[in-house]
Amino acid sequence: MNTEPAIQEIDVRSIMTRSTLPVGGYSVNPYVGCTHACQYCYASFMKRFTNHPEPWGTFLDVKNWEPIKNPQKYNGSRIVIGSVTDGYNPQEATFKRTRRILEELQGCDAEVMICTKSDLVLRDLDLIKQFPKATVSWSINTLDESFRADMDHAASIARRIEAMRQTYAAGIRTVCFISPIFPGITDVKAIIEQVKEFADLIWLENLNLRGQFKGRIMRYIGEKYPALLPLYEEIYNHKRLDYWKGLEADISQYVSQKGYPYRINDLPYGRSQPGRPVVVNYFYHEKIRLDKNK
Repeated sequence: MNTEPAIQEIDVRSIMTRSTLPVGGYSVNPYVGCTHACQYCYASFMKRFTNHPEPWGTFLDVKNWEPIKNPQKYNGSRIVIGSVTDGYNPQEATFKRTRRILEELQGCDAEVMICTKSDLVLRDLDLIKQFPKATVSWSINTLDESFRADMDHAASIARRIEAMRQTYAAGIRTVCFISPIFPGITDVKAIIEQVKEFADLIWLENLNLRGQFKGRIMRYIGEKYPALLPLYEEIYNHKRLDYWKGLEADISQYVSQKGYPYRINDLPYGRSQPGRPVVVNYFYHEKIRLDKNK
C-alpha cells in the first residue's frame, strides 16, 4: 500500500481569508489537507471542496499566492495560522509556505496565533518573536504515545512538550490545547502538571463526535477500550451530559486547589505567572445549562 501523500501545488488569489471562527480576524492555511491525519479531525469536511477522491490525511495541496504587499493592512487584527490544516505538517520542511507567510507579515502588529501538533515551528521562532503579540498552541490530549500514534501521525507528545518549553523560553506566549478530551482516556490534570511551568494558557475542549469519523472512533473504542464503550454510547448516542458535568466540576475543584485562574468560554490575552497557567474551559456550557433547566 502506498503511504506517501499525494502532493500538488495550486494557485490561490489570496492567502488571507476572513475567519468565520469565534476568534474572528483572518485564517491562514498555507495548505489544503493535512498529513497529520488525525482520526477525529473536524476539518475533514474540507474534503468536500477539494475534489480529492483520496481519504482525508493522504493528500496535500501546497498553495502559491501573490505576495502580501502591505502587511500593515492587518494591523490590529488577529491572524490564526492553521485553522483547517497544520502549517507545520512534515512537508513544511520542504515547501516552507508557513515560513513565507510569517516573512510577508513582518512589520505588522497583528496578533498572530499558530496552531500546530509539530515541533517544526521551532525553526521559525526568529520570525515569530518579531510580532508584538504572538502565540503558539500545541494540541495534546494524552501522555500515552501509543494512543497518540493511533490517533494521529504528528510529532510525538514528548516532542510537542519540548517544543512548548523552548518556545516559552524564547519569550513567546504558549498554549497547551487539551483537545479533544476523550472520555475515560484523556487525563487532563496529568497533562496540566506536565506543562504548567511553560504554558501560559490551558484550553480544554471535549470530543465532539460527528460526521464520518463518529463511526470510526466508536469502533476504535469498542476494539481498544471496550470497557468504555457503554460510556461513549451514553454520551454520543443518548446525548447524556453527566460525564462532562462531572469532569467540569472535578477540574474546577482542581484548579481552585492549585490556585490557577479559571475562565469559561473566554479568550484572555497576556502572559501568566510562571507555574500558574490560566485554564479556559470550552465545554458545551450552553447545552449543560439547558439540560440543567429541564
